[in-house]
Amino acid sequence: MLCKQRLSYRPNIPLILDQWDQICIESLSTQAIASDLQSVFPHTHSLPRCRAVVGRGQKSVAYKVGVLFSGGPAAGGHNVLAALFDALQKCNASSQLIAFLDGASGLIEDRTQQLTSQMIDASRNQGGFDLIGSSRTKLDKPEQFSAALQTVKKHALDAVVIIGGDDSNTNGAMLAEYFASQNQKTQVIGIPKTIDGDLRSEEIEISFGFDSACKTYAESIGNIAKDALSSKKYYHFIKLMGRSASHIALECALKTRPNLTLIGEEEKSLFSIVSELADLIEKRHQIGKNYGVVLIPEGLVEFMPEIKFLLEELSSGAKIESLSEKARITFQEIPEKIQQQLLLEKDPHGNPQVSQIAIEQLLIHLVKKELQKRKFSGKFNAQDHFFGYEGRCCLPTNFDADYCYSLGLAAALAVREGLTGVICAISNLKAAAQHWEVKFVPAVQLMRLEKRNGKLKPVIEKTLVDLRGNSFVYLCAHRARWALEDHYHFPGPIQFFGPPELTEQRPFILERSP
Repeated sequence: MLCKQRLSYRPNIPLILDQWDQICIESLSTQAIASDLQSVFPHTHSLPRCRAVVGRGQKSVAYKVGVLFSGGPAAGGHNVLAALFDALQKCNASSQLIAFLDGASGLIEDRTQQLTSQMIDASRNQGGFDLIGSSRTKLDKPEQFSAALQTVKKHALDAVVIIGGDDSNTNGAMLAEYFASQNQKTQVIGIPKTIDGDLRSEEIEISFGFDSACKTYAESIGNIAKDALSSKKYYHFIKLMGRSASHIALECALKTRPNLTLIGEEEKSLFSIVSELADLIEKRHQIGKNYGVVLIPEGLVEFMPEIKFLLEELSSGAKIESLSEKARITFQEIPEKIQQQLLLEKDPHGNPQVSQIAIEQLLIHLVKKELQKRKFSGKFNAQDHFFGYEGRCCLPTNFDADYCYSLGLAAALAVREGLTGVICAISNLKAAAQHWEVKFVPAVQLMRLEKRNGKLKPVIEKTLVDLRGNSFVYLCAHRARWALEDHYHFPGPIQFFGPPELTEQRPFILERSP
């Protein structure tokens, strides 16, 4: 019933996007990039940043645009498709939106589906990526680029819109460069999607799906905190999705106020974290509290020096018996089950599969050992949880529904204005939607060369938690009180209807941004 009601929600959009015939693009400054990147992107390295302004818009014609989802789902993706479809139809009723099924693999293998108004209308404001599917296919082989080129030529596409995160938009930048090198006029336009929140810049204030995921997780964390307060017998170690950056953990901490939130970017060692947790448990026991809530970002393993060093040796091909003494000592401290998780192959983009590493279970194991060493006389009963997939396909919040629809309109504008190699950005997100601004950022300006699978590869740099930012500073100011005093907040479920203070809440990391 709720899904059916959400079909009729009309997203709020920036005023400028409501003036379709009067919008034009204004070029801003061109940002210089490193010479090593210039050599990788000889045709697209000098693209300017742009913004939408009121002026004399381009004459609209019929367009044929391809679109694909890439990477894990994030709430709001269907609204990007809906807005792109609506805007192309506004340009000309003969325009076509062609979906590549199951992500970039559909582009390479020429598996397509023309989207119709009936298909779009059935997916408005809905969660998931199920309308056209997704995949984690990495574009990095010559034959893949060649196949993509043949596909866009076959369908005579004016543009391809890639809806994805940092790795997916890296794919997009590489594809734009390849098309330019082949004198292929098909544009490539990116949309910033990832619940992790790590695809950010001055213009890209947040990626879509982050708000919906964090509100979903925060509801469950609040429920668990209420149970901890009621039962008073368990420590709940809750791992939260977020492959590298700790944005989700930080956002959920500000929403729920747990007793301890670990932030990977602080780069604390594994054993200092274990000691900190043991200290917390002892101090709470002294005041009669043998329960608590701890939030753990899944990417924590990549920031702890001992684990990071161990992963680097394992990634270089070192066998267990040939590990350095430092790495071997760390490995031996880890339970066998988690040792096997550390040995898993990297994902297609060359990233460690951190979601498969049960860091929450490792911490519980080591904390128990530490408390035994200290001859702790109290009770320590722990429950482990992992909140990840629960937040990726939920119904989008009003914020994400509005934001994604605006991004889809921006993508259509980029098509009309002939932009390529850019990521669409909606900024001024703290304000009401009508005051949002529309910008376009060349993807190459967000990139650097990074070693992946032993080779230097161009990648969009992940934006980590700013340890001097307002959100983290706020957490630090309240950590001591939240540790021992129970200041839990219980956000409850996402609200779609009712007063704006419930339905229009922005993510804390936006509200506390400068």
